Amino acid sequence: MAEEAATVEEARSGRSAPTGRPVALITGASSGIGLATATRLADAGWRTLLSGTDRARLDALAQRTGGHALPEDLGKPDGPARLAEAALATAGRVDALVASAGLGWRGPFAETPSDALDRMIEVNLAAPLRLVRLLLPGMLERRHGRIVLLGSIAGQVGVRDESGYSATKGGLAMFAESLWYELRGTGVGVRLVLPGAVDTPFFDRRGTPYQRERPRPVSAERVAATVIATITTERDRLYVPHWLGFPARIHGVAPGVFRRMAARFG
Repeated sequence: MAEEAATVEEARSGRSAPTGRPVALITGASSGIGLATATRLADAGWRTLLSGTDRARLDALAQRTGGHALPEDLGKPDGPARLAEAALATAGRVDALVASAGLGWRGPFAETPSDALDRMIEVNLAAPLRLVRLLLPGMLERRHGRIVLLGSIAGQVGVRDESGYSATKGGLAMFAESLWYELRGTGVGVRLVLPGAVDTPFFDRRGTPYQRERPRPVSAERVAATVIATITTERDRLYVPHWLGFPARIHGVAPGVFRRMAARFG
């Protein structure tokens, strides 16, 4: 991490003069929540830095919205450092980080492929922490910035046959909670968005379609609207849809009751 920070610091020292428009770096921008968020931010006048693994999709999005494509594989340990360096070299600063890239896998934990588990840990948990570590110093120096982390209801209450995924999202939630205390009064805000099922290619990529009756999938655009709200307001923890906050509260105060309800209603 020391070498990564030094590399990014070198990019920062040689940055070009920033434009008047705020700059957002969006991971997972080639599809789903990331794509919808990037489109909304561009429409709102933000300069967008678009990261993902599908170069063709990123280029198409960049051409359509006026953003800048920064393809990168966050499943590799050095991916976040390369992305942060490229973002700072391109725009000079990052005012908002939207960490929406994510991977899943469904099935018994004992049967989880090792490579799938490793990539979930890297993309869902390690990459956001590394990116925040590299971009936060600049935000603190300017006393302005937003860090938006895409969690999941699975990281709040746990989900059967999604133990690895739930663990990564649970870790991300505790990171956001701990960082919130650190950043009070600094001008930099940390936000946590907690969707349920979202109608995106996520389920196709994990190899198992969404099969539960509840919660019903919401659109990526609905989640993107919530992401924008967390950037432009002081709301720092939002569930999508809002009613998911109710089972999360029950789980927090009465986990035994929640487990009985979950076993009964699925």
